[in-house]
Amino acid sequence: MPNQDITVYGTKWCGDCVRSKRFLDSNQINYKWVDIEDQPKGKAYVLKVNNGKRIVPTITFGDGSFLVEPTDAELAIKLANG
Repeated sequence: MPNQDITVYGTKWCGDCVRSKRFLDSNQINYKWVDIEDQPKGKAYVLKVNNGKRIVPTITFGDGSFLVEPTDAELAIKLANG
C-alpha cells in the first residue's frame, strides 16, 4: 500500500477509531492521530466536514479526500487506490 499523508480524527473511547487505528498499524501505514476531545481545532474540523455532526473516525488523506466511519475494507480500497 502506498504511503499517504493520513490523519485520523477520533476519540480514545470510540471502538471504530480503535479498529481503524489497529488496521493502519497492522498494515504499517503511518498516520497522525488527533483526539478531538483534547484538540479543539480537530473537533472543529470534524464538525465542519460532517455538516455539524461529530462523527468519528474521520480520516483525511493527502489528496484532500476523507472517509467517515470507514470499514476496514473501505479503508483498504482507499489506501490501495490512492
